[in-house]
Amino acid sequence: MSRPPTFTPPPGARAYALRTGRGEFAVVDAPAAAGVPEKGTALLLPGFTGSKEDFNPLHAPLAARGYRTVAVDGRGQYESGGPEHDESAYAQSELAQDVLAQAAALGTPLHLVGHSLGGQIARAAVLLDHSPFRSLTLMASGPAHISASQQQRVKLLRDALAVMSMAEVWEAIQAMETPEETDTGELDAGLDDQEDLRRRWLGNKPAQLLATGRQLCVEPDRVAELAAVPLPFHVLSGEYDDTWPVPLLDDMARRLRAHRTVIEGAEHSPNTDRPLETARAFADFWDAFRDGPDAA
Repeated sequence: MSRPPTFTPPPGARAYALRTGRGEFAVVDAPAAAGVPEKGTALLLPGFTGSKEDFNPLHAPLAARGYRTVAVDGRGQYESGGPEHDESAYAQSELAQDVLAQAAALGTPLHLVGHSLGGQIARAAVLLDHSPFRSLTLMASGPAHISASQQQRVKLLRDALAVMSMAEVWEAIQAMETPEETDTGELDAGLDDQEDLRRRWLGNKPAQLLATGRQLCVEPDRVAELAAVPLPFHVLSGEYDDTWPVPLLDDMARRLRAHRTVIEGAEHSPNTDRPLETARAFADFWDAFRDGPDAA
């Protein structure tokens, strides 16, 4: 999960509830910059325990390149509603259908971006129906289940949620962290004693965390299926990642015949570690497909 520098949307962006055929989803919607021809729209999906605010640092540089960006809280994430205890509502197929509904509500061919868990949900949506999308970028999101170390973190979280409230889990996680620990994995962020981060944590529905955490631990390799989809693919990551090791992401990019970007100095969250470099990589990739997948 990313650690956003601010929970305040950038100037010109609008936070609202996007109405879809599958309910409302909280979004931050940033238009292309004034005086800049609009090149396209991107839908941005956050990772496990993350939120739409993880993309706040990307909105302004992408707006300057002519791209409207819409970052969304998925069902049961932070400010989007969802059931507290019904894990079936958060099956990957359900979340993928939510993405297709969001795309339909935005009403334009979209560049789809998924960070970590969001990448696997984005992949599932594209495999259901790729027609609403111009391209797919998988950011720090690998071919199958997460690493053994991250699976252990998810197990600890699941065990804690079985006997503790969300507030109690928050306090327990903070007590376990040391000042030297940094954002290197799915569960390493948002652990400062900051009210914004605590509020985001408490906004997550326990069933969503339980269901998506399980998904991350059992996700099969679907790269061959995805490679058959007629879309341009982009695999972007930092130069270090404990959730899916970088060589694994390199191999996935090769199997997808995808454009590959490694952001120097970034780890599992390039969007917050190196936002300007990440935004530039996104826009450079999208620029090649302004008129559709076959334009380049």
